[in-house]
Amino acid sequence: MIVVTGATGNVGQELVRILIEAGEQVTAVSRRPAPLPDGVRHLPADLAEPRSLRTAFDGAEALFLLVAGEDPQGILDLARAGGVRRVVLLSSQGVGTRPEVYRHPAAFEEAVRRSGLEWTILRSGGLNSNAFAWAETIRTQRTAIAPFGDVGLPTVDPADVAEVAAAVLRGSGHAGSTYDLTGPAAVTPRERAEAIGGALGTPVRFIEQTRAQARAQMLAFMPEPVVEGTLAILGRPLPAEQQVSPAVERVLGRAPRTFADWAARTAPAFR
Repeated sequence: MIVVTGATGNVGQELVRILIEAGEQVTAVSRRPAPLPDGVRHLPADLAEPRSLRTAFDGAEALFLLVAGEDPQGILDLARAGGVRRVVLLSSQGVGTRPEVYRHPAAFEEAVRRSGLEWTILRSGGLNSNAFAWAETIRTQRTAIAPFGDVGLPTVDPADVAEVAAAVLRGSGHAGSTYDLTGPAAVTPRERAEAIGGALGTPVRFIEQTRAQARAQMLAFMPEPVVEGTLAILGRPLPAEQQVSPAVERVLGRAPRTFADWAARTAPAFR
């Protein structure tokens, strides 16, 4: 049995599908129900309340863990008590590049390393699915709005993150490894808008925000330190944040998908 937390998210939902198609038994954990493949056991639970996860780990051997809540040790203690032997943590590339900002995922990484379980850490770069933030304006106005329109980052397809997670959860040779996951090339916000327009068969106009405009928008739903860290990565990325990682290809034996691949697959969300 494999427990997947965040099972209805962009990575988790795809991971559940891959595992079920591979013949694995899966317990899908999420705060709210959502459509899942047949045969999946769903458990409504919240990582912010580790005790709500107690029954999820009964009979489980492996855990896919998101960074959520404030008690990673409590989650991992319950997992170990329930029989879990392997944990794969989905963390952030920022832990390696900007640890002073990404303290929350760093705390989860430290807890995983001290857990006594066989562990692997996946540090994801920005996800292509962040472009879903443009869905409404592209649907209604064929417009995408973002800051730093010509600064490129090698964002990664959530499906690639899910495939890597499945390979690590089911395979061997990954214990004690930390993998940075990126796409195959740096792509600017302007180029992402163009790729979505190409998938739709109609132009998408790109409007560049000022840093101040983007900051005010982000503060509505993100803490200020995270906003500042995010804007720093988007506007003045470090060389390590613009570097393409070989990890996806190393684990999967193929190159990571491009942003254009993702846009073509998700085009209905922007129509």
